[in-house]
Amino acid sequence: MHREPRLDRFNDNVLAKYQVYNSIFLTLPYDEIKKTGALLPLFQEICETGFKENKNPTEIVDRFFEKYGENPSEEEKVDLLFRFIQYIERQVVLFDAIEDASFSIVNNMDGRGTLRSVKEEAEAKQKVEELKEYLKRFKVRPTLTAHPTQFYPGTVLGIITDLDNAIRANDLVKIKQLLAQLGKTPFFKKEKPTPYDEAVNLIWYFENVFYQSASRIHNYIQQNIFDGEDVGNQVINLGFWPGGDRDGNPFVTTDITLRVAKRLKRTVLLNYYRDIRELKRRLTFREVHELMTEIEKGLYDSAISRSGTIKLPLEDLKHKLYNIKKILAEKHQSLFIDELDDMINKVNLFGYHFATLDIRQDSSKHQEVIDELIKVKPELIPADFNELDDEKQIEILSSVQAKIDPEDFEEGMAKATISSIYAMQEIQEKSGEPGANRYIISNCGSVQGVLQPFAFIRMTGWEKPSVDVIPLFETVPDLQEAHNVMEKLYTHPVYKEHLERRGNKQTIMLGFSDGTKDGGYLMANWSIFKAKEALTKVSREYGIKVVFFDGRGGPPARGGGKTHQFYASLGPTIENEEIQLTVQGQTISSNFGTKDSCTYNLEQLLSSGVSNEIFSNGKNVLNDKDRETMTELAEISYKTYTDFKKHPRFIPYLEKMSTLKYYAKTNIGSRPSKRNKSAELNLSDLRAIPFVGSWSQLKQNVPGFFGVGTAMEKLEKDGQFDKVKELYDNSEFFRTLLENSMMSLTKSFFPLTAYMKNDEEFGEFWQIIHEEFERTKKMLLKVTGYEKLMQNQPAGKASIEARERIVLPLLTIQQHALRTIQELNKKGSGVEEKLEIYEKIVTRSLYGNINASRNSA
Repeated sequence: MHREPRLDRFNDNVLAKYQVYNSIFLTLPYDEIKKTGALLPLFQEICETGFKENKNPTEIVDRFFEKYGENPSEEEKVDLLFRFIQYIERQVVLFDAIEDASFSIVNNMDGRGTLRSVKEEAEAKQKVEELKEYLKRFKVRPTLTAHPTQFYPGTVLGIITDLDNAIRANDLVKIKQLLAQLGKTPFFKKEKPTPYDEAVNLIWYFENVFYQSASRIHNYIQQNIFDGEDVGNQVINLGFWPGGDRDGNPFVTTDITLRVAKRLKRTVLLNYYRDIRELKRRLTFREVHELMTEIEKGLYDSAISRSGTIKLPLEDLKHKLYNIKKILAEKHQSLFIDELDDMINKVNLFGYHFATLDIRQDSSKHQEVIDELIKVKPELIPADFNELDDEKQIEILSSVQAKIDPEDFEEGMAKATISSIYAMQEIQEKSGEPGANRYIISNCGSVQGVLQPFAFIRMTGWEKPSVDVIPLFETVPDLQEAHNVMEKLYTHPVYKEHLERRGNKQTIMLGFSDGTKDGGYLMANWSIFKAKEALTKVSREYGIKVVFFDGRGGPPARGGGKTHQFYASLGPTIENEEIQLTVQGQTISSNFGTKDSCTYNLEQLLSSGVSNEIFSNGKNVLNDKDRETMTELAEISYKTYTDFKKHPRFIPYLEKMSTLKYYAKTNIGSRPSKRNKSAELNLSDLRAIPFVGSWSQLKQNVPGFFGVGTAMEKLEKDGQFDKVKELYDNSEFFRTLLENSMMSLTKSFFPLTAYMKNDEEFGEFWQIIHEEFERTKKMLLKVTGYEKLMQNQPAGKASIEARERIVLPLLTIQQHALRTIQELNKKGSGVEEKLEIYEKIVTRSLYGNINASRNSA
């Protein structure tokens, strides 16, 4: 049977190796239960057979113990189930390591979407000069966030890295040792990490991956597209949220923010120091060696300085490096000048800040600050402020200037917020302006929402602040109003003056995660698309260069999936000179965890912008008829999803039948799973991550498809399916949406929860979800012409199927534990000890499934 070459490479280099190394792993003795590794494949077989026979998870577990157990006690059963969970967690790690090690073989590192491909296409179409002009102003900014979906502790990440290297080298002895180490290394964190811990864990990726990959890409552009000339643009810069993102995280303090900024600076200085030491061994020539010694000492002294004092200012470092380059060219036949260029490029890319530390807070908290200011500083914010009309409030917020002391306030939101702005000033003094020059407002929906933090910034004596105030529009109504909000700001004299000082550039953030939670998959994506168009139009009218910063999660339900395809599909009606997006959780390790995957995925993002701007020839412009179809689909989908959310069983289902409440017990992130402390679950306060993640654990993935099938079926019943097909054929944007939705469907597995259809309370509700799944699958296959989901991505589908097979026993155990908990709760008292055990099983089972999905939350 003929297979796609990429699928062949995946099967030969990932699946086949996994089978070999997994067989070794399963025979390693870890504990007193010698047969665990031998019993797990048998349990796997029982699970697969059981679901085909429509057995429920408890029946499957019971059948296993009947067939292979020797009259085990309840305690022995539970013990073995925990051992299975531990083994499966480690099987996922093994699969990760093998897939990472094979990344450059499975993926064509010079193929479509890479810089080499872009360069060759530009040459073929005689567009090299256009490409160069675009690269002089185009940027990609991945921003790492500490959202809690990365379950691997640092020790395990280290083993994955070593396994990756051992697998590349086919070093069986080393692999066996590392698998044994993996078996004895704990995955479970006994205590929640602090925001600083999270920052340190993620800075590891900057230090060991992005530092090399970003400079490698910049070097390629300089050498192969600009013929060695200076690009004059960073092309790639980095953003960072851990330690600065206060939204819903009471544990992020000013001290944490300052410590994280210091850690970023120290890390990049040490990276420079190591590179300079290595380069110094080559540059041993007269006049050059002395300068290298000065640089080496300056960087070392700056890195170890406890006060954070810079001994070698950034401009001095750049001056010395360019001076060395001049001497090499004039006196030493340009020996090792490429290696020196690499060093210069790194310094230009990362400065002394490494990544921009963004400050973020929810707009509702800013209102709390206003209320405190009214009490403590009535001369700045009058007592009747909240009763004033919009125009008067805007006037007060835009005209206020002062220098207030955070110590004038008691512990609370005002003190914390004002302190965070002083921290930004301190970071800019020590690390340079890019160290912290962005203040992001979550859930922003009004002019006052933007001007409140703008006023706070000007209350710290910062008359001409070197800070970008960035609204984050998330809900569907806020997205629809966004262009009106920005037009009022563009025409406001004080804010207009501020924008002029900032180069007439306005960054606007758009929230895919909360947008989907609020409006459903199609409506959220279409609302964001239309908001971007309207914001682009109004910004261009007022001479403002708008930059869109996308708040994306890992899965399609939160704006993830094939993001490079999304950006390539946008067309000229949306400003696209920068691609900025959040990267979080296990998406960091899966897409940017190794130098190969990081380089490849950064190049894909770069090429998507280039493709949209230079090679699309206007083909991504939606015509009026297609826009009407898209709007109709989105509105039907929105109503379907909104009605579903209003179902009286919606919240109870998540609370009682899903793993939602267990997310808070995993100790994987410092941030609470809800924005408020209320005991009652309110959907608007619920974080998108546990919301989407809970559907993922159920293998139902509702936010990634619900309403899509109903919308297309409605047009089909009305005899208008040809409009849907026409939209699909014409619009790469719509095709990308549907392909990403297919991924959500592919990762769903309804036999796991089929027992729920007989549940007295939730049977009808489960049936609604299942019917929409089947409807969406049917309609997606019809519009695409495929015979099966993800037919055009066979290697990606094979990877998902392999991972889903690994975690099927784990999910079976999880559902068995949830069913047991439900039965125990019905009994009332006397079951506390057993209840605690089964709740622990559910919590532990979250790890492997999240990691295996790689983009499940």
